[in-house]
Amino acid sequence: MEDQTPPGSVRGSADESVVRAAAGGCEESRLLLSRRAVLGVSAGLFSWAYAPRWAGVEAATGDPRLLVVVLRGGMDGLSTVVPHGDRHYTSLRGDIAIARSKTLRLDGFFGLHPAMKQFGRLYRRGQAAVVHAACVPLHNRSHFDAQDNLENGLPGVVSSNSTGWLNRLLSALPAGDPIRSHGAIQIGAAPLILRGPARVLGWSPAYYDHMEDPMLSMVRTLYEAKDPEMHAYLEAGLEADRLAEGMNRKRDRNVSDLRKGFRGAARLLKSPRGPRIAVLSVDGWDTHSDQGSTTGQLANLLSELDHAIDDFRRASGGAWSRTVVVMATEFGRTARANGDHGTDHGVGTVALLAGGAVRGGRVLADWPGLAPSRLFEGSDLRPTTDLRSVFKGILSDHLGVPTSILDTSVFPESDRVSPMSGLIRASSADVAEISGTPRAPVPVASESAIARYRRGETVSSAGARTM
Repeated sequence: MEDQTPPGSVRGSADESVVRAAAGGCEESRLLLSRRAVLGVSAGLFSWAYAPRWAGVEAATGDPRLLVVVLRGGMDGLSTVVPHGDRHYTSLRGDIAIARSKTLRLDGFFGLHPAMKQFGRLYRRGQAAVVHAACVPLHNRSHFDAQDNLENGLPGVVSSNSTGWLNRLLSALPAGDPIRSHGAIQIGAAPLILRGPARVLGWSPAYYDHMEDPMLSMVRTLYEAKDPEMHAYLEAGLEADRLAEGMNRKRDRNVSDLRKGFRGAARLLKSPRGPRIAVLSVDGWDTHSDQGSTTGQLANLLSELDHAIDDFRRASGGAWSRTVVVMATEFGRTARANGDHGTDHGVGTVALLAGGAVRGGRVLADWPGLAPSRLFEGSDLRPTTDLRSVFKGILSDHLGVPTSILDTSVFPESDRVSPMSGLIRASSADVAEISGTPRAPVPVASESAIARYRRGETVSSAGARTM
């Protein structure tokens, strides 16, 4: 039977609701899925240069691991982390409003969607946190532009660029730095966030059984004799399979490809020989109709993500204590439910953090309020935190990346966007007490000052280097 799975989406029985959600999003969502599927074909296998030494980068976490999860489609932050303390919430949400009694209590103001039970347990253990009313700097509600902005890390006035901020991070770190040496890995389709001059490894859960000996031995011998470069790629891919699938891949046979991806990412990251950074995408968050409240489309998506996070925690073993998982989406949804029992493209939403290195158990928010006069353009949760400040805080305190590199090469022209401090458990900095006190709007650089990024150019803080 022909495979009807939408390109770029997860497969398997446990993923069916996710696949349906992805197929049911707006036309722009479906075009994005197709575009990433095409790009994924060229991702292939890459080797990374092993440099098994720790050069003493000034990080709060020793030998840290980082998983970045891109939630594509615009996840509804107001249903994921519900602001019960805001008296306007219930009337805005109508029949998709979630009662306080149905949510998992986070604090006196916010409740967690009941499908996120594992995340809730991590929150209570102090290993998960939420940043609410957050968004990328671009606020035009286009999936194309906002997803690019989330991954290219540029100021909002620039909507596209050929390099991603994680790849620029790898490029900007000095040779011999352990994070650069061990590299990064993409799980599944090739995301913009990892595109650029630095080489990365690609791995996807296998749909078919692997090639067995003696055929595999014959192919290896052939490549070794005729095509050494391809032989090196083959060996790197086989190594990635061994690390990601563990000793017994049969135990993953009956779980979704999404959860296999999280498990594989954990096994790769926990290996002393493996990468230190991984990126994984989850599709299907474009909930224009029949979004549901405690059950339905969004609940299914959140439940699948929640199980995947728990899979990652279990599979990462001792590396969990050194890990940060950051989950971000390109924008939120409208504050008001629409006539189709769903929500449309909005702006402000949430970022979710989990991991043993996270200083969790708190919701961080300059809560802007849901009163009609406080909504962004009369429609959306007003963003008060630039997502780049969250990313910069993690890279600074968890990976020890100098601010000079963050402000210029990783997130160009972002020196006025301060890293959010205190997100990491071992950090000496205190978490900023920001709840209830709106921050000043984050200014962006003038269009003329960043015109060179439109041409794909940037300058490394370490010296003049043009990409």
